[in-house]
Amino acid sequence: MSRRKKILLIAGARPNFMKIAPLMKEFKKYKSYFDVFLVHTGQHYDFEMSEVFFKNLDIPKPDIYLGVGSGSHAVQTAKIMIAFEKVVLKEKPDLIIVVGDVNSTLACSLVASKLKVKIAHVEAGLRSFDRTMPEEINRVLTDSLSDYLFVSEESGLKNLRKEGIDSKKVYFVGNVMIDTLMNSRAKIGKSNILKKLKLIPNTYCVLTLHRPGNVDSESSLREIYHILEAISEKIKIIYPIHPRTQKMLKIHNFLDKFQGLPNFLMIKPLGYIDFIKLVKESKFVLTDSGGIQEETTVLKIPCLTMRENTERPVTIKEGTNTLAGKDKYRILKTIRRILGSKYKKGKIPEFWDGSTAKRIVKILFQKMRSK
Repeated sequence: MSRRKKILLIAGARPNFMKIAPLMKEFKKYKSYFDVFLVHTGQHYDFEMSEVFFKNLDIPKPDIYLGVGSGSHAVQTAKIMIAFEKVVLKEKPDLIIVVGDVNSTLACSLVASKLKVKIAHVEAGLRSFDRTMPEEINRVLTDSLSDYLFVSEESGLKNLRKEGIDSKKVYFVGNVMIDTLMNSRAKIGKSNILKKLKLIPNTYCVLTLHRPGNVDSESSLREIYHILEAISEKIKIIYPIHPRTQKMLKIHNFLDKFQGLPNFLMIKPLGYIDFIKLVKESKFVLTDSGGIQEETTVLKIPCLTMRENTERPVTIKEGTNTLAGKDKYRILKTIRRILGSKYKKGKIPEFWDGSTAKRIVKILFQKMRSK
């Protein structure tokens, strides 16, 4: 190799940080081959949603911070593109690595593609087949632009094949988020979040809700309120609330109602270590998040996903996840099975073994060294 290859690794929002941490760690072993620069777009810009994750996961301070902040999808994507184009023109990278499905992922991929810079997409091929979800648009477009597509589960291989993506670009490597989970086991064990919240293991459930389809309308929030009211009669609910959801609860006059539920504790967002500890010791999780479906599968914790679809079908087929939507009857029936120890046990999917970052970096080393 005549010179070190320059790589820009992009992170923008909370779900990205768990995916970049193991990659940053692995790239250190290839210092003589790669110069890796961490670019933080600032899509999530408050402490709980961003900086605390950098501390938890030992991610170094970003080399480049774009500081774009919030805005509509169009505004945020445009701001990232304008700021990132300047970075690419100045740094002239050989490759950018994007992860997941947030606006930063698509925005940086569009810039790189038009400036003829190679793109690697970590977590490629996932599809919910629901184009009302902004993340689905980001995923499809990013995959169509990428030169290296790193897939976390078999459904991703099938989806990319159907979309006509050249199989030579596609690599089944496993789930990089699980690397972070496995690397953090010791820290998770030391978390004292249960003590802080005065919780006993196995006596509570964890709730996370943030998707527009669930929290942006009064009618949806009313449905969810009645579901939670019924659940709180059976088990304590712990809800680390997303700032955007809190804003929506206020707008639709539901914040006081939610906080007034019996057996219901609303808390600030948690850092990665405390949150995973909370999940690991819970009876089950009720969520609309993608990543939590994967983490609960590995932790062997029952997961009820409040959506009608999932881009991570392996968590249902092999893991501990069940699609429940906002069907109160279906949710309560599933909870009865969980509380009665009659719920599926699940197994850990292929390559979710803590070595995904190793596989990704090795492939990039082999491919880029020869060029």
